[in-house]
Amino acid sequence: MTRTPAQDPGVTDDTCNDRRARTRFWLIALAFLITMIGTTLPTPLYALYQQHLGFGPTWVTLIFAIYAAGVIFALLAVGSWSDQLGRRPMLLAGLAMGALSALIFLCTDSIGGLLVGRLISGFSAGIMTGTGTVAVIEAAPKRWQGNATLVATAANMLGLGLGPLLAGLTSQFLPWPVHLAFVVHLVLLLAATAAILSVGETVQRPAKPRLAFQRPSLPAAVRGPFIPAAIAGLAGFSVTGLFTSLVPSIMRQVMGHDGGVVIGAVIFVLFAGSVVGQAWVRRIRDSAQMSIGCSVLIVGVACLGMSIASAQLWLLVLGGALSGIGQGLTFRAGMGAVANAAPAGQKAGVTSALFIVYYLSMSVPVIAVGVSIPQFGLHHSAEFFSVLVALVAVVAMVSMNVVRARASNV
Repeated sequence: MTRTPAQDPGVTDDTCNDRRARTRFWLIALAFLITMIGTTLPTPLYALYQQHLGFGPTWVTLIFAIYAAGVIFALLAVGSWSDQLGRRPMLLAGLAMGALSALIFLCTDSIGGLLVGRLISGFSAGIMTGTGTVAVIEAAPKRWQGNATLVATAANMLGLGLGPLLAGLTSQFLPWPVHLAFVVHLVLLLAATAAILSVGETVQRPAKPRLAFQRPSLPAAVRGPFIPAAIAGLAGFSVTGLFTSLVPSIMRQVMGHDGGVVIGAVIFVLFAGSVVGQAWVRRIRDSAQMSIGCSVLIVGVACLGMSIASAQLWLLVLGGALSGIGQGLTFRAGMGAVANAAPAGQKAGVTSALFIVYYLSMSVPVIAVGVSIPQFGLHHSAEFFSVLVALVAVVAMVSMNVVRARASNV
């Protein structure tokens, strides 16, 4: 006979509530991770698309650019809607967009189809990025509240890293090399949808929701931590843009590695490093987190540039790991400070505003590199990009120290 909490002296109502809270917390984080897997699935497949459709690396960066445009549009259009409609409806909308993108990739046989699929994938990421981050933080049980931001940002970055790894495995060893990964992702999205349907709402909805296109603006309480977080993100997310758009071409054309698993694994190292950096950030005092993160990022980008110049895979892996750690340190420190400073009714909107800066940082430099490739070649363009990102990281570190010094003198 099943015993209820009242019948079983070892099980209290508080214990049951804690279990339900933990389950909800991890289910939302898992759904967030699964959605983000889909946003990087095509990365190791671009070479196969290039062979079949006959386009060059410039088109790869344009396909990446339209994904970033979709993310930014979604963040601006619906980034604050979960504050009005609730987290769960917007999480379900993000999952639906991810499924639609996967279906388009399953059916497309043209560059136009790839562009549309990536645009819809960008909508999915834009909806989930702001909403998912805040939903995970809000759903955290008491014992996990200190690590809730880590779980949210780690789910984001780990999902981005697992996408290329999954697609690399399926494209190299299994049938349907350009399609199977999207079939697997559709199954995962179905499971994630069931998970979100089973959890409760994490925010109190207003009686009369106000839905509007979000104009980038910040409450006064957020502006202080927002500025250094945005500056550091400019350097860190530029590197993630390089890895998810140009590294497959660099590995094939410069280093002679064309296996999907190897490419996926190298890209995964960057995002795994980001998770390590995010976990490490709490061991560093607040005033030093950004400076240490930028310093590690500069060393990582230097290794990246040397790997391209020398065509050495081990330097690329080392550069990816260090760049990821530096990006993770700055990302987690900035996100935590901004989320903590945001007013209760504006958390999703403020988080979305920060991700708009991050995705602009991820896309604009990569587009510039893609446009320069026909003129200067992949090799020299990527080297120049590495030097530029290192300089931006130096400027970010100096700027943050100046901002901190001015704040302390006020």
